[in-house]
Amino acid sequence: MPNGASSVQLKNHITCCRSSKEDSSSSVRQDEISVHGVSNKVVGVLGGGQLGQMLCQAASQMGIKVMVSDPLENCPASALAYGHVVGRFDDSAAVEEFAKRCGVLTFEIEHVDVAALEKLEQEGVDCQPKASTIRIIQDKYLQKIHFSQHGIPMPEFREINDEESAREAGDSFGYPLMIKSKRLAYDGRGNAVAHTKEDLSSCVAALGGYGHGLYVEKWAPFVAELAVIVARGRDGSLSCYPVIETIHKDNICHIVKAPAEIPWKIKELATDVAQRAVRSLDGAGVFAVELFLTKDEQILLNEVAPRPHNSGHQTIESCYTSQYEQHLRAVLGLPLGDSSMKIPAAIMYNLLGEEEGEQGFALAHQLIGRALNVPGASVHWYNKPEIRKQRKMGHITIVGPSMVNVENKLKSLLSKEDKISDGLSQATPLVGIIMGSDSDLPIMKEAAKVLDIFGVPYEVRIVSAHRTPELMNVYAKSAHKRGIQVIIAGAGGAAHLPGMVASETPLPVVSVPIRGSRSVLYMLQIPRGIPTATVGINNAENAVLLALRTLAILYPDMQASMIQYQQDMTDDVLRKGDKLMDLGWKGYLDSR
Repeated sequence: MPNGASSVQLKNHITCCRSSKEDSSSSVRQDEISVHGVSNKVVGVLGGGQLGQMLCQAASQMGIKVMVSDPLENCPASALAYGHVVGRFDDSAAVEEFAKRCGVLTFEIEHVDVAALEKLEQEGVDCQPKASTIRIIQDKYLQKIHFSQHGIPMPEFREINDEESAREAGDSFGYPLMIKSKRLAYDGRGNAVAHTKEDLSSCVAALGGYGHGLYVEKWAPFVAELAVIVARGRDGSLSCYPVIETIHKDNICHIVKAPAEIPWKIKELATDVAQRAVRSLDGAGVFAVELFLTKDEQILLNEVAPRPHNSGHQTIESCYTSQYEQHLRAVLGLPLGDSSMKIPAAIMYNLLGEEEGEQGFALAHQLIGRALNVPGASVHWYNKPEIRKQRKMGHITIVGPSMVNVENKLKSLLSKEDKISDGLSQATPLVGIIMGSDSDLPIMKEAAKVLDIFGVPYEVRIVSAHRTPELMNVYAKSAHKRGIQVIIAGAGGAAHLPGMVASETPLPVVSVPIRGSRSVLYMLQIPRGIPTATVGINNAENAVLLALRTLAILYPDMQASMIQYQQDMTDDVLRKGDKLMDLGWKGYLDSR
């Protein structure tokens, strides 16, 4: 198609959208089909890739009409969009023609003609986020300057124009040295690492030479890469999603873990840095803020994307409001949705092309087929017409009651085991039964019997507070990371075990005092700040029933089983009562 040309693929006989310059109450022509839903504006999206596709999916649930502009006639969003205009992002005429057909213009890619956007804004077109934000973000060096001027913590950086400036940067920052292109860099493209001074020339050449526009960053000694999705409404209100961890492979996002397993104070710091970065930009929408967590627990900004992002895919299944719905809410001026997680843990795995052509499709489909057998897994296929190595073709999200649960499912999926764990196998126990001595086992075994009845996986361990204090500390600190949800601790004698374990774990601890000791007295005098729930002497059965009621918050089926368990107890008592009335007390005792 010639430069500047565009064509509209008709959807439901819609020929165009109204001009943003017209009043919303009178702008729909009589011969157009009215737009009904939560908003009467048509949302125009520059970009029709997988992000545009998922925006269209979210929009369809809300009755929002989305038009996309993309140079590919069969782009992923084309099959779902209200309308599809074929046109290049750097074609100002195509961008202007498209924008004026929509009530609000937004983006799924920042590599667009920003000069055209600025002109459109002057003419009254509603761009969200603003063109000024896109200009800042699409040039990563300009982005660094902007955030440094706003006091956002970042790795040191500087521009390089020739070999001399590159060597000076290396001498100043040390090696390894991150070299980046200013523009058109994503998914690992446009980045190169010089490990020594001798690597500089080859890295620069790989990035297109100094004339391509390069800068360098001091290597950030990070221990984890984090991200925060921040939504900002038209009124300036912010809504932040939980901090997540991103794991990269060959500079491409490989796995996303939600929430990140980091201390609470680090989550607060990361969220604060993300909010400050977004507040420094103009416009409404969803912003993805990528961060580094350093060895000394600092949070450094990596970069920001003014749009939905790969690190937020899992919000579709894991959060009350997905990042895609949230973006639509934000740009349309609707109330922002609840960004909190509705389940405890989620993991997202990017489906990247392993091979070219049909072989690549075959491998991807094999993995998809296996994922369809995984409880809690959702498959998203982007329907791209071509597959290449390392190209993002789809993603799989797995949700569950703990991070170890979803990680085990993903490991099973990727290791191609014949049996995929459903998360309720012995590999992922939910209850830990511990005791100070094997002499407590005759009492504590009753807890295990009840768990067997309910089909809940558990583990039984001897962990002494006095004879094996190191083992006790390791057990208590690691239990939640291994998927344990509740700990039942039985102890006699000095009875320190429940309290000591409770002091080292964030999990609920149920104490079982053992008869023949003063343990119940000690268990009832545990100091403030170290909560345990103490049941009756030798009553391991009550301890496990309390544990199961706690677990029922996460497992609805378990709550139903508990209701049935209570009904069975009632029925048993009623049967005994009826029998006593029929036989009399002597006959009843004789029949037992």
